[in-house]
Amino acid sequence: MIEMNRAATINNSPDDLAEIRRKVEGGEPLTLEDGVKLYDSSDIHTLGELANIVREKKHGRTTYYNTNLHINYTNFCVLRCKFCSFYRPYPKSAEGDESGQLSSNTPPDTYELSIEDVVARAKVAYSRGATEVHIVGGLHPKLSFSYYTDMCRAIREACPHMHIKAFTAIEIIHFTRITKPRLSIEQVLTQLREAGLGSMPGGGAEIFDDRVHDEAFKNKVGEVEWFEVHRIAHELGIYTNATMLYGHVESKAERIGHLIKLREHQAESLASRKACFNTIIPLSFIPDDSELSHLPGPTGLDDLRTLAIARLMCQNIDHIKAFWIMQTPKLAQVSLNWGVDDLDGTVVYYDITKREGDGTHQEMTVDRLKRLIVEAGGLPVERDTLYRRVNRTSDSWRVEGESWTVGYDASILEPSHTKGGAESASTFVQLGSPSEDVG
Repeated sequence: MIEMNRAATINNSPDDLAEIRRKVEGGEPLTLEDGVKLYDSSDIHTLGELANIVREKKHGRTTYYNTNLHINYTNFCVLRCKFCSFYRPYPKSAEGDESGQLSSNTPPDTYELSIEDVVARAKVAYSRGATEVHIVGGLHPKLSFSYYTDMCRAIREACPHMHIKAFTAIEIIHFTRITKPRLSIEQVLTQLREAGLGSMPGGGAEIFDDRVHDEAFKNKVGEVEWFEVHRIAHELGIYTNATMLYGHVESKAERIGHLIKLREHQAESLASRKACFNTIIPLSFIPDDSELSHLPGPTGLDDLRTLAIARLMCQNIDHIKAFWIMQTPKLAQVSLNWGVDDLDGTVVYYDITKREGDGTHQEMTVDRLKRLIVEAGGLPVERDTLYRRVNRTSDSWRVEGESWTVGYDASILEPSHTKGGAESASTFVQLGSPSEDVG
């Protein structure tokens, strides 16, 4: 029986994917039916091979990473998304208190960073070589829009060449609602860009499907609003990213439909707008501590399939990123031969998801990022947020094509080792937890 099953796999799988191979090699867009067939196929080796055809046509063996810092400025959020373990409800103040001050019964694991806190973290990272700060947070019910513009302005003043990648489309919609009088999406984005915003992450997309939206995140704005924000950003010349959160209540066909919608939006941006999606980041759902904790979440093979299929379905988006925090460093390394060309960066601090009990200090050294890439047969290239090459000396860095240079403390990038020789947590930048910083 085992031999019969093996023979069936060998005989059927290549034939199943022959037409898809023809399309991939010819640069022809894959259909929804093609995408579902890739998910259903047992020929996982051919799937990886096909994804790598696209990857190597675009990038060869070049594999990107960046030296960055994530900052989550608050975990207070007015939304209650079932898949999210990050959000905390804002506590009610004492009766009649309209000051916006936190009440005495605020849970100890909640936080909101002051602008000074955010800038202090950015300055430390900048002085130690970071080229990017990535800022997102919950939808805070009390912070004014000036908090966000002042934050960008203060970072730009303190760290003039640090790229500010900040605020998901969901946050942008929130900003339009808290301004008085209300600002449009275009006005919000224009003011943020004038304050220092360089580009936007792709979060909040989840799965573009009404059924999934109503079941898993019904209080959050849907695909129409998400795409509207990214359309306007691209028209203004602001580059953005795109994500897909997979492995919860969605079907395979709903994942493929999501990717096709991203591909169609990208085609329109490439044809008629000043900017577009830089990269797509498939995000592996981590069920721990969420309202969907009863679900198993994706397997490692599902992660690899999804990364490869994203590469195949969205050939007009240049880069596919494996966010190693979501897929784990080891699996992200394997994915470099399954269509992925970007491992993200050093990250340092990340509070939105934690795999297997990891704390908020989730960090990768530059040394380890490069080693993972080289071991997978890749050529490591440090990039900035817009995929321009970063050139480093022992104590400075500059973006290729730019005349300015930024000095930094290079010693902090050297990997530290335990007595046993294993690499310990990076010393790229040491930051306290939000509760320690905010009190």
